[in-house]
Amino acid sequence: MAKKRIVIDYEKLPEDTLNSIKVEHPDGFEDNLITFTNAQGMFVSALPFETEEIYYLIRMTEEEAQDIIKEDDDYGEDGKLRDDFEDDVNDEGEKYLDDNIDEVENIQDESYEA
Repeated sequence: MAKKRIVIDYEKLPEDTLNSIKVEHPDGFEDNLITFTNAQGMFVSALPFETEEIYYLIRMTEEEAQDIIKEDDDYGEDGKLRDDFEDDVNDEGEKYLDDNIDEVENIQDESYEA
């Protein structure tokens, strides 16, 4: 069965997913953005992120990616994830949406071409 694909804004993600994204991208998001064409034929930049059940494209521009890191207390002034961050979050590491899957299934999917 194919993974569910979701295009979503960063601030709408569940906290567990946000924490997993931070661990995967300890140096920030800007260098990992991709561009794709959405269902309306417009170019959109996004951060790809994959869990066991879902492939996310998290909408953000380069400027938004920089602002997210600057405003997030989990990242230091150097734009790097705090060394103790992983110790502060769930030690299970690979647990993504088990507790929030019903909430995420209610999010409107958008078609996209990678």
